[in-house]
Amino acid sequence: MLGGEHPHTLTSVSNLASVLQNQGKYEAAEEINRRALEKYKKMLGAEHPNTLTSVYYLTYILHSKGQYDAASKLYQRAITGYQKTLGSHHPTSLAYFGHYSSILDELKERGPSDRD
Repeated sequence: MLGGEHPHTLTSVSNLASVLQNQGKYEAAEEINRRALEKYKKMLGAEHPNTLTSVYYLTYILHSKGQYDAASKLYQRAITGYQKTLGSHHPTSLAYFGHYSSILDELKERGPSDRD
């Protein structure tokens, strides 16, 4: 009814990607999330909170797959966008910064040879 690019439809698509990720189906989750992200950017803009949430979901998928360098870059993108859009002291900005810090810690522990 709403169409494939309506924000509510895209939220459902993102939720499906989360379910797939929770089932360990990372490749399918990544593919679906990337499609949702592109549509969010097109419909709402790159710095809309829904778009940034989609960036974050993709980041989490990449992080789960062990693609730490790629995930780190997307964490930076999400954090920068949220800080610009919501402010640096907004709970979402602070939470995502905490998640980013955790991946940086993992990268330090693993060393350069264990990355992507």
